[in-house]
Amino acid sequence: MHFSGTEKKNGESNGDQEYLVFTLGNEEYGIDILKVQEIRGYDRVTRIANSPEFISGVTNLRGIIVPIIDLRIKFQLDSADINDNTVTIVLNLCDRIVGIVVDGVSDVMALRADQIKPAPDFTATLSTKYLLGLGALDNRMLILVDIEKLLNSDEMEIVERVAETASL
Repeated sequence: MHFSGTEKKNGESNGDQEYLVFTLGNEEYGIDILKVQEIRGYDRVTRIANSPEFISGVTNLRGIIVPIIDLRIKFQLDSADINDNTVTIVLNLCDRIVGIVVDGVSDVMALRADQIKPAPDFTATLSTKYLLGLGALDNRMLILVDIEKLLNSDEMEIVERVAETASL
C-alpha cells in the first residue's frame, strides 16, 4: 500500500492536515501522512547485536537497508506480540528511511487546526514534547505524534549506525 499524501476524501479542504491513523494497544495515534512512504505487512527482520531493544533490526527494502523501530517497545506497552494486523510503516524522515512497527493502521484522517487541542502534561508513556496535540473528530480522540521529534537525533544516529553495520 503506497501513500503519496495527496489523496483527498469527500469534502476535505486544502486547509486540513492529514494524518495516518495507527493503533498501539488500545490507543489511536496519528502521524503526518506526508512523512509516510508506504505501509507493509510485518516481515521478519535481521536483528543486529548490541542494538537498543526498541530497534527490532533491519530489513532490505528494494536494495535499501531500513532500520525497523518497534513503537510498542519504545512506548513501553505490555504486549508487543506480532499478529496478522501488525504492520510496518515506512517513513521518510529528513532523507532517512526508517520503519516503525505498530499494531495496525486504520485510516487517514483530516483535521482542521480547530480540531487539534494541546496535549495534556500527564501522559504516562510519551513525553508531551513528542506530541503535536490531541485530534478530536466526532467521538474519536487521536494522539498526534511528531514522529521526527520522537525519533530524536541521538536515536537517529543509533539507527543510522545499525543500518550501516547491516549493509557492510
